Amino acid sequence: MSRTVLARAGLLAALTACVLTGCSTPDADETPPPTAPAEPTRSPSPTPSDGPSPETSQGTPSPETSGTSTASPAPPDQAKARWHPQPGLAWQWQLDGRSDPSVDVPVYDIDGFENSAADVAVLHRAGRKVICYVNVGAWEDFRPDQAAFPRALLGRPNGWRGERWLDIRRIDLLRPIMEKRFDMCRAKGFDAVEPDLVEGYGNDTGFPLTPDHQLAYNRMIAAIAHARGLSVGLKNDLPQIPQLLGDFDFAVNEECAQFEECASLTPFVKAGKAVFHVEYEGSTAAFCADSRRLRLSSMLKNPELDTWRKPC
Repeated sequence: MSRTVLARAGLLAALTACVLTGCSTPDADETPPPTAPAEPTRSPSPTPSDGPSPETSQGTPSPETSGTSTASPAPPDQAKARWHPQPGLAWQWQLDGRSDPSVDVPVYDIDGFENSAADVAVLHRAGRKVICYVNVGAWEDFRPDQAAFPRALLGRPNGWRGERWLDIRRIDLLRPIMEKRFDMCRAKGFDAVEPDLVEGYGNDTGFPLTPDHQLAYNRMIAAIAHARGLSVGLKNDLPQIPQLLGDFDFAVNEECAQFEECASLTPFVKAGKAVFHVEYEGSTAAFCADSRRLRLSSMLKNPELDTWRKPC
């Protein structure tokens, strides 16, 4: 679900600190039909919590989490074999339950846990590429592997029921868990991965995360996907696009038009990489002209990311 509005204040605060102290990061009404309020499940919030404070329950960061990632690039033949989505591809993003294959678009982005290999196969038979949504930045108590996460890695609740931020400094502990999740995506036949919540450094996680920690973690996530022949998208995290452009095959963005930030995604388009973009408010008339000019794959969606969509 929308991960941008409530997280924005924390992210802007982190970027301001970087500037001051120095850091390594450089038609008719088209409003969606009304729906009943949805139980939010996928969005960060600075809501106070009983999670660990920055001074407690952090564990000891592994030495390999400091500085930049040391992951080796994928061999050229493996990189060539991956799916490389081009700018302008139409898409469907549905995280609410099992996928509905009735939308006639070439790309689907669906929940990796809630959909089976058979669901992916149905989409493949219709000629679609399929992206596997996986949360890599927060623990979720409703996932089947929730017991695999050491308790010391669980930070503050992120404002959505059943979720808590992860201590992404502990790459040594998180890597094997994420490898298993991406193994699941590969085993089900997905073509790519959408790793969510990869900008914890700008939120009140309960851990003293820095932009460098996030860069190292995000590069690790990209390397895990590439090692399995999967393409991988950078979700939001606009400030780190210059550093991460070479590590990611496409971008997924929420609400860049609302916050007048869509031009920040231009490096992906110039590199021949798709930008899959959604807005949740207003009408397509408010953003589609700019989206077409910037060559974004844009649409209006309900915040709960059900089947309804209105593309540009």
